[in-house]
Amino acid sequence: MELLEKFEIAARAIKKAGAMVITAGAGMGVDSGLPDFRGHQGFWNAYPAYERLGMSFISAANPSHFERDPAFGWGFYGHRANLYRSTIPHHGFNILRQWILNYNLDYFVVTSNVDGQFQKAGFSEEKIWEVHGSIHLLQCVKPCGTVIWSNKEEVPVDESTMLAGRIPECPHCGATARPNILMFGDYSWLSNRSDNQEDRFQLFLNRRRQELLVVIEIGAGTAISTIRNLSERLGSSRRALVVRINPREPEIAEPHLSIACGALEGLAGIQEILSKKGGP
Repeated sequence: MELLEKFEIAARAIKKAGAMVITAGAGMGVDSGLPDFRGHQGFWNAYPAYERLGMSFISAANPSHFERDPAFGWGFYGHRANLYRSTIPHHGFNILRQWILNYNLDYFVVTSNVDGQFQKAGFSEEKIWEVHGSIHLLQCVKPCGTVIWSNKEEVPVDESTMLAGRIPECPHCGATARPNILMFGDYSWLSNRSDNQEDRFQLFLNRRRQELLVVIEIGAGTAISTIRNLSERLGSSRRALVVRINPREPEIAEPHLSIACGALEGLAGIQEILSKKGGP
């Protein structure tokens, strides 16, 4: 099936759908200039200091650093927080919002990204499930309680060493603070916020059980397959078409759509069909 034909099928599904689920992985942010950390080389291209240290993304994204060497832990996460704050979401986010408005679609976003780009692009906080948490929220490293709070910390980072110039502290007990993110080998992540988001997502699905659902999956890889698995479960368990947009790992069983391109290219291609006079 040619790419244009896939765009046309996706466009028809969007126009007919009663609701939309947007499932997104790290590839969603690439067109905004964000790294996706694919493989050791991709991570090292984004953070050369870690290549010199022989560290992978998995070893850098470990909560133990906040206990053993907080300057090192905050070097990585402080740099990422600064990057995400300065990043402008690409036009693909606007295309998705335009579909929601034009076709009066109820929607929900499910993302493994911790960058907060969907909120920045104008999607409702009440319609987002961040399965791995958010870098824009903090918690105690212990933790000393169940409270999380907004990350308003300014953390300077020396990019030659990836060490933080200051260490945020828990306002309740004075211990080191850490991002409210599920890291690798993490047993202290406070998941209450994400759990509540998941509950809202399930209520959304229950409300829309009888309607045609279109699932737009963007940039979700196989290395950590949480998002892909969710899309496929939705596609197999209800009246749903999954549109998988992924430049390197687009494969999905029919009747679902495999679109081998980046996030913005794929969304813009579908939008071009929808914007034609009369539409499909």
